[in-house]
Amino acid sequence: MNEQVVLTASAEDAGSRIDKCISDNIAELTRSAVQGLIEKGMVTSGGKAVSKNMKLKGGEEIVVEIPEPEPMDAVPEDIPLDIVYEDDDLLVVNKPKGMVVHPAHGNYTGTLVNALLHHCGDSLSGINGVIRPGIVHRIDKNTSGLLIVAKNDASHLKLAEQIKVHSFTREYEAVACGYFKETEGTVDAPIGRHKTDRKKMCVTTENSRNAVTHYSVIKQYGGYAHVRLRLETGRTHQIRVHLSYIGHPVLGDDVYGKPYKGLEGQCLHARKIGFIHPSTGEYMEFQSELPEYFTAVLRKLEKM
Repeated sequence: MNEQVVLTASAEDAGSRIDKCISDNIAELTRSAVQGLIEKGMVTSGGKAVSKNMKLKGGEEIVVEIPEPEPMDAVPEDIPLDIVYEDDDLLVVNKPKGMVVHPAHGNYTGTLVNALLHHCGDSLSGINGVIRPGIVHRIDKNTSGLLIVAKNDASHLKLAEQIKVHSFTREYEAVACGYFKETEGTVDAPIGRHKTDRKKMCVTTENSRNAVTHYSVIKQYGGYAHVRLRLETGRTHQIRVHLSYIGHPVLGDDVYGKPYKGLEGQCLHARKIGFIHPSTGEYMEFQSELPEYFTAVLRKLEKM
């Protein structure tokens, strides 16, 4: 049976699109997911199906039908996991470079989700459906480091809400190209899909979402720098896009920069995460040591 959520548009929502209002108020629904529900006639107002570009006047009652998650069909695989922390509600995993987070075109096996299904069995949240069970947030295939996995829907919703309101700590380290004149700063630039290359993101004001990245230089190496980055928002490829935008692409990033000999993909590591535990209310924080591929790059730069 579908879950029915009833919202009332506030005066502040006047002039906003209905899909934005819904995604802002229902944590587990992205704007694209809301648009999909609208196209299926699962969003109504005043008893009538709405269009995704409907503008609100304020005061409207909006009824959203959220379908039950489909049965999981990703295949469990016995793949070793580096588990930093685990309890009945969640686990924190240190993902290796080169591992895809969830099955997608061209990567149907060997993903983190396949490994999680073997380790957790049915104990994973189903909010993101058959392809992304338990996945609250993602990191790219060639980004290593920490991410959190929810074991039940209640935990998933509470963790997702923390990400939405920017109270979830996500700190990365990277090697970036170029000399930084300013050793710390903030990149506040909206990110959206690239117009001509749909696999890429870019800084744009069209169909974009606000994105904020704070950075500080740990050490400069002539034409390179070891930097620390803290995400205020979490858009697709955010760090990679923002660093490229300010002229300092991540070393080895062959999408937003250029390849680096001996390095597969970008030199980017999710070093720290912190969050309020969904059951205990306790703030928890975890750190991951820099992996060998990253320290090998630093050793090489030290000798230059």
